[in-house]
Amino acid sequence: MTDVHTRGAIEAILMVVDEPVDAADLAAAVDVPLDQVIAVLHELRDEYADPAAPRGFELREVDGRWRIYSSRLYADAVGTFIVEGQSARLSQAALETLAVVAYRQPVTRGQISQVRGVSVDSVMKTLSARSLVTEVGEVGGAVQYGTTTEFLERLGLASLDDLPELAPYLPDLADIDGEGR
Repeated sequence: MTDVHTRGAIEAILMVVDEPVDAADLAAAVDVPLDQVIAVLHELRDEYADPAAPRGFELREVDGRWRIYSSRLYADAVGTFIVEGQSARLSQAALETLAVVAYRQPVTRGQISQVRGVSVDSVMKTLSARSLVTEVGEVGGAVQYGTTTEFLERLGLASLDDLPELAPYLPDLADIDGEGR
């Protein structure tokens, strides 16, 4: 059994963070060894996921970091409440562009445009504004893009390794750049 104060302090922090937090940061904040914090996180995750006592929230690990989210069981109710008739969906072009970024990151706008066959400038601005993609580097003067933690959160993925197998259907970047001939 873990110390009630430590458990409460970790829960309190998780309730106020606006993005997933690393277990080491939690350990520093509550001045408790990392292994104890990880044990508490696992206990809380399991307790919140107890099917005998469904809750409106769950504790998830996303890309090695932890955060409390609304329960997937009530996603429809939450979606209705938040959206209230607004269209929060991405266009087909945005979804296609996001898929290219997700599976081929880091990738430049030019490479994405070559895969899609159209300019992606405005779509990339939309995806960036929604915090789904971000600049991750530069190669030969061109900005490279990758997905964000927000992308993982919205798709309910712990990491990019959880993406479904699709990469074999996309062309290699060397072929796109004309180097694979």
